[in-house]
Amino acid sequence: MRSLFLALAAGATTAPAVTAPAPHGSPAPAATPAPTATPAAVIPSTALPRFAATLAQLPMITGADSWTGVTGTEAWHQLATATPDTRQSVRWSFAKGLIRQDRAAEALGVLEAMRLADPDLALVAPYQLARGAALTLLGRDAEAVESLSTAELAGNAEACAWRMRALAHSGAAPEAMGQIGCARDAINARTPRDRAPFMLAAAGAAIDAGQPQPALQWLQLFDDRNGDANLLRGRALLAQKDLAGARLRFERAALTGAPEAKAGARLGAIEVSIAGHAIAPPEAIRQLDAMRFGWRGGPVERRALTIEYGLAKEQQDLRAELKSGATLLRYFKLGTQAGPMLAELQQSLSAVLAPESGVPLAQAAGLYWDYRELAPSGGDGDLLANRLADRLQAAGLYARAAELLSYQLTRRAQDVAQGPLSVRVAMLQILAGRPDLALKALQATEQPSYTAQMRWDRKRMEAVAFHRLGKDDAAAAALDGVPDGAAVRAEIHWRTQDWGSFVTESEKGLPSGRGLGAPQQAAVLRYAVALAMLGREDRLRALHGRYAPAFKGLPTASAFDMLTASLDRIDPARLDAAIGAIPEASPAGAIGDLLDAGG
Repeated sequence: MRSLFLALAAGATTAPAVTAPAPHGSPAPAATPAPTATPAAVIPSTALPRFAATLAQLPMITGADSWTGVTGTEAWHQLATATPDTRQSVRWSFAKGLIRQDRAAEALGVLEAMRLADPDLALVAPYQLARGAALTLLGRDAEAVESLSTAELAGNAEACAWRMRALAHSGAAPEAMGQIGCARDAINARTPRDRAPFMLAAAGAAIDAGQPQPALQWLQLFDDRNGDANLLRGRALLAQKDLAGARLRFERAALTGAPEAKAGARLGAIEVSIAGHAIAPPEAIRQLDAMRFGWRGGPVERRALTIEYGLAKEQQDLRAELKSGATLLRYFKLGTQAGPMLAELQQSLSAVLAPESGVPLAQAAGLYWDYRELAPSGGDGDLLANRLADRLQAAGLYARAAELLSYQLTRRAQDVAQGPLSVRVAMLQILAGRPDLALKALQATEQPSYTAQMRWDRKRMEAVAFHRLGKDDAAAAALDGVPDGAAVRAEIHWRTQDWGSFVTESEKGLPSGRGLGAPQQAAVLRYAVALAMLGREDRLRALHGRYAPAFKGLPTASAFDMLTASLDRIDPARLDAAIGAIPEASPAGAIGDLLDAGG
């Protein structure tokens, strides 16, 4: 292929003269620097004359006889000796000859070299037809149909024939059938050998479109031992409920057909067993899976998956339904069938994830993860993921919940929507004991469009993650400008027993009213502990005078009295009991509780 590319890409050039070395002992002539030097790896070329108009004036391709051109040694000779004025016409002849010989990859390469030299060729009908034919031979059906569907080619019998063939191979049976009338003359004018691929494509499209009788008539043109024809005969007979005849044809195709025909014959035998109720649906699904293990791609796998999908729906086998349906949507162009199938799969996935579905949580999470691309878009998809994440979090499966929402965060959420979701992902990663991943989730979704509240929430999570990583200075810095940053910093100092910093940070946050809830009681009692550790008896007396009335009658009153008593009267045993009586509710709320999570 490299030599082909070089021959096609090279223009009419003159090789630079090579200077012979001076005789030994003779003085070398002074080197004259060239104004511009051409690197050795660059192929010099000259612009070719435009060819699009010339090609448009040539006779149109209307049948198999139009694919005449020089190939082989003679083609190489003509390319090598062509002038700039003739090079494109030589290439055109070469491309047509290659298509005639079914050498599609080489033909497409020649056509592409022509287009690179003259982009306007892509607008010329003969070029579009040749490119569409090459793409059809390569199985690039969607590109082929696009190239063959221009207005100038709409009624061209040769274009209709290739368009029919590409549509039939892609599974668009009704559209392929619509081309047969236009293509008939071009197909019938071919020799039996050249006609065969088009006739087989037409017969296959007729069967797929639910018209087996015309297919059987067309297949009479083929030898009774032809493996490809026998496969289609079997499919047509199966459509007519002739199970015995279909089975025999499939068995014969399996003996003599090409590899794809043999795979189709194995599929046909399974279809006969299903139609005759010789195997149960679960066994049929198992056999279809086994058959696809040995054959991937093309119409055969598509039919196998379609059958498997229908059986799974009938059996309400959600895993098999999602598996076959997702594979069809991922790897095959389903046209108008794609929308309804996706809606059915989304409904099935939602039913699996509903708490009342009865599907175990681990299995439901696995199904969602395997087929998450099927989840609805927008708010419905977000709600589905969040409900599953709630169930995982409630079950203590924090890492699984974080992975699920991380997918939502990076693949589905956009712009401002990433703000609150990144906070929850970070929280779950911290609960899972992975603060490093929490920081990554926050840093990867940083953007200036967040509201102030979103930024503060993200900073709190960032501070918690830094604390869990042992980076308390970074945690304190992250809280700068956050409204309740002092309370969170105080929580960190409490846990590290930095009593002086704790007193400084928590002093302004002490409660001012008389009604003290558990968090407010904890704030005062912790403050008293810090003062005692610092030996600040004067401030302990002031604290006692300020809060004694508020603690009166509370379960923590004795602990308060003990912690605010004179330091020389403190009994170590009673002090431990008093500290143990401090409510666990953190004055910093959920953030305070999260500081101890995951470790």
